[in-house]
Formats: sequence, structure tokens, C-alpha cells
Amino acid sequence: MTTSSSERGVSLGMPELPAPAYPDDVRARLETDARAIVARYPDSRSALLPMLHLVQSEEGHVTRTGMQFCAETLGLTTAEVTAVATFYTMYRRKPSGDYQVGVCTNTLCAVMGGDAIFEELQEHLGVGNGETTADGKVTLEHIECNAACDFAPVVMVNWEFFDNQTPESARRMVDDLRAGRPVAPTRGAPLCTFKETARILAGFPDEREGAVEATGSAGPASLIGLKLAKGEAAPARVVHPRGEAPQDAPPHDPSPTEHLSSHDAPQDTSASDPAHPSPTTTRDGEAAPRPSGSAGPTAEEGE
Repeated sequence: MTTSSSERGVSLGMPELPAPAYPDDVRARLETDARAIVARYPDSRSALLPMLHLVQSEEGHVTRTGMQFCAETLGLTTAEVTAVATFYTMYRRKPSGDYQVGVCTNTLCAVMGGDAIFEELQEHLGVGNGETTADGKVTLEHIECNAACDFAPVVMVNWEFFDNQTPESARRMVDDLRAGRPVAPTRGAPLCTFKETARILAGFPDEREGAVEATGSAGPASLIGLKLAKGEAAPARVVHPRGEAPQDAPPHDPSPTEHLSSHDAPQDTSASDPAHPSPTTTRDGEAAPRPSGSAGPTAEEGE
């Protein structure tokens, strides 16, 4: 008796079937939008990035059908389109949630609590990196940098900022997203779904009332470099000896509109907390006793 290759579990290397076509009404709508996108560029192939956002706005991720549509519209091969779609992480290759929750785990956000936030959300949502909750609401991922280090740790939802987060605040936020309760970013436009965000990224106007007027800004720590580059003098900063407060400076009471960074508040670290001083060492590398009642460096350390 002979055994067929399929019964033995042997793959014959059959080619993948062609991607299914969009329904006629969907294709007609996408073709209208695609013509508007292509018209912005002198060379049609330059329209590929917004075209990929366009097809992503249709199904929530970039499908083989979407890539085939881009190739046919722009006169490219599917291999050329696939190479771009797989290079940029903003293009999803599998179904994902209505809300993409990205936790920055790059250096500063990580040490300020980003790692703890990511671990908390994985356990709370029951998903791993790049996975989506069973209700299809939230896709969780760690990302390398949100470019908002002065508000670390930062979480983004569909590319909108949620600054100065904690594990508790991030957990409440994803719970609200899943329950359909209103969730407002720290700055920037109001939240919309990932599909709606993809359409905006394709270059189409955000027609929601008040969305365009909503805005956000970098914090003081980010803007100081720009001010220096423009020739503006940096404000003088007086550093007082540890443990001594300035005698003539009134306490700062921030206004409700002032958006302070988490770095504006003293942190319980060895550098700023006399109750937890850093260990000192001798020149030979051995630990030296800390003088009683002293929180500052020893003479050996200062040499």
C-alpha cells in the first residue's frame, strides 16, 4: 500500500493563490481616493506610503488584497509594495485592535517606569507584545521611542500622547477604551479608531468637530534646545547645596494650564533622597563608611 504525500504531511510547495479582489463598491471608492493621493506627486510611485495607509484604513491592516491594489494603481510589482509594507512598523500585517496601545520602553521611559507599565498591561490584558485582546479593542506593543522624553514614561494610543503614565493610570485607560468610555489624550487631537487614524495618515482631512484645532506641544525640556539654537539666552539656574532651600524664592505654584514634566518633581533616588544615599568608595574601590548625618559626597569622592 502506498501513502500519498498529503497523508505523510509533505508540502509540495504549491504557490499561494492570488489575493482576492475587493468588492466592486469598495474598489470604486478606493480608486477615487487613490486618484486624489496620486495627484499630489509628480511620480506616482511616490504615493506608495499614503496608499498603504489608505488600504490599511479599509481593513485595519495591510492585506495581500491591499498590496495588490497599490501595485496595480501605481504600476509597481507586488514585491516592491511588500518590501515597503514590511519595512515600516506603522503598517500592520495582521488583524489588530481598534486602539493600538504603544508603551515606550526605550531607555528614559524604561527607567522612569515604562517597563513596569508594559508588564502591567500584558498581565492585565492577557496578551503579549503585538497581540490583540479577544474583544478586538486593544492591540498592545512596546515601541522604541515616542519622541516625548520630557514626559516620560509615555504611552501612545493610535499615535496620540498619554504623558507621565503609571501602571495604574495605563490600566484605567485601557479599561476605559474597552468599555467604550471617553478617553482624552494628554495633548493633541481626540482619539479615533485605528482605521480612522490610518485614513488621516493617508492625507485626508480630519472632519471631526474641533479635532484640527486641538493641539499639543513639546515640554520645556524639549524646547530649551530650540530656544538656544535661535539665540535666546537660557534662564539662569542656581544650584543650592544639598539640603538647603533658597531663602528668597517663593514656592512655585503651577497654573492649571501648565504642563509639567515628571522630571520637575523630586524623585526618590539616591541622588535626591538623603534617606537613601549612594554608597561611597575609597580609591581602592572598597566601600567607605558614610559619615553620620551626611548625605553629600565625602572628601575622597570630591577629589
